[in-house]
Amino acid sequence: MVERTPFLNFFTHLILFVGFVLCIAPFVVVAVAASHNLRDVNDVPMSLLPGNDFWTNIKTAWTTADLGPKLLNSFIMAAGVAAGKVIISALTAFSIVYFRYPGRTFIFWLIFVTLMLPLEVRIVPTYAVVANVLSPYQTILDLTGLSWLIGKVSGVEVSLSLGLLNSYTGLILPLIATATGTFLYRQFFLTVPDELTEAARMDGAGALRFFIDILLPLSRNNMAALGTIMFLWAWNQYLWPLLITTDQSHATAVTELKQLIPNVGGIPEWNIAMAGTLIVMLPPLIVVVLMQRWFVRGLIATEK
Repeated sequence: MVERTPFLNFFTHLILFVGFVLCIAPFVVVAVAASHNLRDVNDVPMSLLPGNDFWTNIKTAWTTADLGPKLLNSFIMAAGVAAGKVIISALTAFSIVYFRYPGRTFIFWLIFVTLMLPLEVRIVPTYAVVANVLSPYQTILDLTGLSWLIGKVSGVEVSLSLGLLNSYTGLILPLIATATGTFLYRQFFLTVPDELTEAARMDGAGALRFFIDILLPLSRNNMAALGTIMFLWAWNQYLWPLLITTDQSHATAVTELKQLIPNVGGIPEWNIAMAGTLIVMLPPLIVVVLMQRWFVRGLIATEK
């Protein structure tokens, strides 16, 4: 039962208003700073009244950081990570919930434990693998003596090498495995009635048809919610793109914001940097607005 009284209504709206102000205040400060010229933005305290140089700063930020190609790179990376996470998480959870094989619970908990190993913790071994994804196979060949045997028989030295640095594959692939998505799908699949599974089986549906024709349509809200969250997460990645992209043609928009901040000794052009920040935050904001309805349904939906 929800109690409605004037005092509780007022208190609830007060909390909502305070939360709204806390969320919107940084965005307002960024927008106002992006509208000032260099002298006004470095005043202490900075005026909170908008200036007249907003579009000039936007144009300068766009050309200085070359944000057009960088935004495209960010979109490809974020969309690839979101799609990869949705697909792999759905398949993994489907295997754990609907197939009976030894160790499936243990495998699930192994996946779940990886929540405690974010990318920043395992970034060195991840970088080593991306630098040469065939290095584990080369190690196996060396340890088993097969590379030596092949060299003696054929005279060909076995040296496996496939680097993914400065590539979209290298940007996307290490980020698509997720325990969060697997857990979300597993919890949803567990709520699907057994009668639905039995009915599909009686109609002659195999595992693949049951997954594609029944489970995926039921999971579209979860897919939208997970895809939205992962798109935002991948879009905001800074460390991984900075580490593996030495070629500017594969740099992302978030990492290129540093081009707008002068080096040590220069005058901080915060108006240009804030204008670039507004440009970079615009695409994920559009995604959230467009996906808001499915995003909320995916987090709270229980109907099957």
